[in-house]
Amino acid sequence: MSQPLITLDFLDTPALPTPSVEANTHAHEPSGEVRVSPATRTGRKRKLYIESYGCQMNFSDSEIVSSILFEQGFDTTEQLEGADLVLLNTCSIREKAEQTVRMRLAQINGHKKRNPGLLVGVLGCMAERLKSKFLEEEKLVDLVVGPDAYRDLPQLIQQVDSGQKAVNVLLSREETYADITPVRLNSNGITAFISIMRGCDNMCSFCVVPFTRGRERSRDAHSIVQEARDLVAQGYKEVTLLGQNVDSYKWTSEDGLEHVNFAQLLEQVALVHPELRVRFSTSHPKDITDEVLHTMARYDNICKYIHLPAQSGNSRVLKLMNRTYDRPWYEERVQAIRRILGDDCGISTDMIAGFCSETEEEHQDTLSLMDFVRYDMAYMFFYSERPGTLAARKLEDDIPLEVKKRRLAEIIDLQREHSRVRNQRAVGRVHRVLVENFSKRSDEHLSGRNSQNQVVIFPKKHYKKGDYVDVLVHEATTNTLLGEAI
Repeated sequence: MSQPLITLDFLDTPALPTPSVEANTHAHEPSGEVRVSPATRTGRKRKLYIESYGCQMNFSDSEIVSSILFEQGFDTTEQLEGADLVLLNTCSIREKAEQTVRMRLAQINGHKKRNPGLLVGVLGCMAERLKSKFLEEEKLVDLVVGPDAYRDLPQLIQQVDSGQKAVNVLLSREETYADITPVRLNSNGITAFISIMRGCDNMCSFCVVPFTRGRERSRDAHSIVQEARDLVAQGYKEVTLLGQNVDSYKWTSEDGLEHVNFAQLLEQVALVHPELRVRFSTSHPKDITDEVLHTMARYDNICKYIHLPAQSGNSRVLKLMNRTYDRPWYEERVQAIRRILGDDCGISTDMIAGFCSETEEEHQDTLSLMDFVRYDMAYMFFYSERPGTLAARKLEDDIPLEVKKRRLAEIIDLQREHSRVRNQRAVGRVHRVLVENFSKRSDEHLSGRNSQNQVVIFPKKHYKKGDYVDVLVHEATTNTLLGEAI
């Protein structure tokens, strides 16, 4: 008997908000998640199977790819067995992510030996870095496509159909996919992602994103607002504006008469409909402005939650990381959030333990910064060198593994306490919750999030997915709020 085709047991999918994994993270919202795009079943002749790894940007990109290939005669399928084309949309941020994809490719190629007509491709961040290994040395795939080359997929697939290997990993200074309406495969029908910009100009010394996704390009503001309008018309209740660094969004019309920064775009999307919730990710501490914070304060439907990655609490380490801000700057931005949006605004972060040459005193600075901010949630990792980065070329990864793990454990323990305390603040209060689904533990309970991005569970009664419900919270755990609809 052949092995099961969907065997994802090797994936590292730790429970949030405190994942203990072995490397640094995306410049925006990280994840250990893998998603298999659901079936479309419209009767098209060929079947596309996509697995997406890593961050929300990858999940959003898979929806763009599905839209492009839908027009070329591909339905999506959830079953690898029936697929004509298998694509893995990859993440290169963590070493574990690359190991996971390699294991999955080996498994899929075992199936390909029994089904020689199957086409296998790698998309996304691993494409540029490992194109030669995948195509020529290890012969794991038929095509390799970078994040800016998805429009070329039809031509590349034609090359593979004719017996050739195909690759396009060229990065673009213009591509934003603004005119492509994503096929919403990774959505619950209530919340959706809108990509507002691509690439990153922040050359953080630990990060591969500028090399795998290219320079920053901001999407036409009109197309973003129209996409939000279209989603409202389809019944969606929440959008998340996505970018490697949303604060640096800046669009100018071709005639030079219109100039839109991120605060202005945020306002335009909020004005689409008062019942449309608006979130965004990720903010860079060097760029988040008081204008953005005042815009958030002005509109009730802009969620009061900011992901503000610190990475370290020590100014010398931040300089080595090339984060372009120091600790006092970061603390001032947190104080501005509290001054303009209040103590209830949710703040989350990324933290890296054991970066190159980090001393014990500098690690203590990270813990003291956490005490200063009291984050609602954090993504926490110990440093793992990524090939091609400035840190890999210029700095020595000199902190012993056991020291990294011990420092990470201390960061996680402290964050758990802060998360517990922050969640306790919610007890005895009424929260407006957007219902997103049933609770994972019971079909008799619903799950949704409040404005601060906290998960709230409550008995379903007559409520359903997509409803806004006022919930009185009576209990809080480290990760979840429990309450009753009122």
